[in-house]
Amino acid sequence: MKVSLVKSDFPIFDEYPNLVYLDNAATSQKPHTVIDAVKQFYVKYNANIHRGIYKLSENATQKYENVRSKVAGFIGCDDPKEIIFTKNTNEAINLIVYGWARVNLKKGDIVVLSEMEHHANIVPWIRLKQELGINLYFVPLTSDYGLDYKKILAQGFDLSKIKLVSIAHVSNVLGTINPVSEIVKFLKENKLSVKVCIDAAQSVPHLPIDIRDLDCDFLTFSAHKMLGPSGVGVLWARLKLLESMEPFLAGSHMILKVFRDNVIFADFPDKFEAGTANLEGVVGFGAAIDYLNKLGMQNVFEHDQTLMKYGLQELSGIDGLKLFGLKEAKNRIAIFSFGFEGIHPHDIAQILDEDNIAIRSGHHCAQPLMDSIKQSATARASCYIYNSKEDLDKLVMGLKKVKQTLGI
Repeated sequence: MKVSLVKSDFPIFDEYPNLVYLDNAATSQKPHTVIDAVKQFYVKYNANIHRGIYKLSENATQKYENVRSKVAGFIGCDDPKEIIFTKNTNEAINLIVYGWARVNLKKGDIVVLSEMEHHANIVPWIRLKQELGINLYFVPLTSDYGLDYKKILAQGFDLSKIKLVSIAHVSNVLGTINPVSEIVKFLKENKLSVKVCIDAAQSVPHLPIDIRDLDCDFLTFSAHKMLGPSGVGVLWARLKLLESMEPFLAGSHMILKVFRDNVIFADFPDKFEAGTANLEGVVGFGAAIDYLNKLGMQNVFEHDQTLMKYGLQELSGIDGLKLFGLKEAKNRIAIFSFGFEGIHPHDIAQILDEDNIAIRSGHHCAQPLMDSIKQSATARASCYIYNSKEDLDKLVMGLKKVKQTLGI
């Protein structure tokens, strides 16, 4: 994969040729093909879907539903009806919480999360705990920033009460790739009859994903982190689980019949997609999937691993820089969280910005993780397909400038 050719597909780098964009864990840049797909939807296909019997509406519906099939194929799903479009990962998780868990869990049941989770996979469960009286258990970190998931068995609670495990496939702070398949195997070997939800917001953009290999029950992710437009997310769930779920948003499109005192809902996926969808966003997402498929997800992953290994090597050589994450160059992606003792990450980010280096600073919507690593915030650099070793060299030079500027 030739990075210079890939980068030439992204117009933002024409607009800002000196930009070193290293905030990809927050959102990715968009190639011409995605931007053009959104524009062309409005030029050639703009009509509401699933309603009109005229050709323009039928063509728009076909464009939209074709993307559902593309998404299914991208993650190894055999039935596009198992793909539910949401507005982001956060909403997809809320659909699990209020569509499945609220219906199927009761007071005293246990949901297992981890200390690595993004707030999107914590806050909805806390609200359900307050509503239903369920209990939450957070799998702790190991000393080398992995997940100590075997501690689930050592907590002394009734294991039959564990109904669901909901964890991130990849940490948005540490870059750790959690061994999802191993965790599922561990649960089954210990006869824990639980459902498994995977927050794949940080993994689907970077790794080849096949739900059959993961052996999970729910999978959530967003378009905007994988070259697609904002405002589009995905929930995949097993067919039988979708059959047992209730919609948590109600309104038009998702009904068969409305009476004065009752509603008959449509079949899924329509049942879970209330109102007018982000039509142009979904079509743009389809173009993003086409782009990634053309590159090949194995090539995307190998490029990420090259940057991950190089970044670890170069950042580790900066005196006084504290790196948070697995020290060995395996089981992680090119997300680097770091800091200098006594220096706020915002100051690091601001000085780097003077040299057009864009990183994230803060708690990264992962405050329980920050508590675990005893930090209020970190600086974070995260790579994607248009980044190069030269970008990481500029980051290293920028961090040395931070040291010089602040007298570290």
